[in-house]
Amino acid sequence: MLIRDYTDADWDQVRPILADVVGAADTFAYDPDWPPETVREVWVERPPGRTSVAVDHDGAVRGTAKMGPNRPGPGSHVATASFMVAADARGRGVGRALCEEALDWARRQGFAAMQFNAVVETNTAAVALYRRLGFTVIGTVPEAFAHPTRGRVGLHVMHRRLEARPENASPDPAGC
Repeated sequence: MLIRDYTDADWDQVRPILADVVGAADTFAYDPDWPPETVREVWVERPPGRTSVAVDHDGAVRGTAKMGPNRPGPGSHVATASFMVAADARGRGVGRALCEEALDWARRQGFAAMQFNAVVETNTAAVALYRRLGFTVIGTVPEAFAHPTRGRVGLHVMHRRLEARPENASPDPAGC
């Protein structure tokens, strides 16, 4: 799995991933009625942020990430990131590869920590992955997300420092 910077040429492969995840309305607080142009504007980061893609051996984009400062000014030393993986690539290490690379990018940029502001508590695969990568839930906003089948569920705020890589966050031995 190659993780590289997003280019405009990737849009035709990234757009369906975003449409699927946003349309499901069960993990992202993006409006499923947004037109593709709005989703693109929200997803593709401008510097100092970054957007990346996970590309399979055959050149297919299997996932995408966006990252950058969590807040401007006095909060700009803390990074944030978001990840979306193609439905048929889930459970194959794509999300982990994207997250590990985002953490490495944030370290290289000099960020002190990474914070996720809105991890849907029912997105148990993402919550478990982030915990394995050293994140902790520092709080949950109750009933802050309207899940399409479970009703109002909480949004976790998750955080981890970037000074040291946790021992359990070694690269995936499968190379994904």
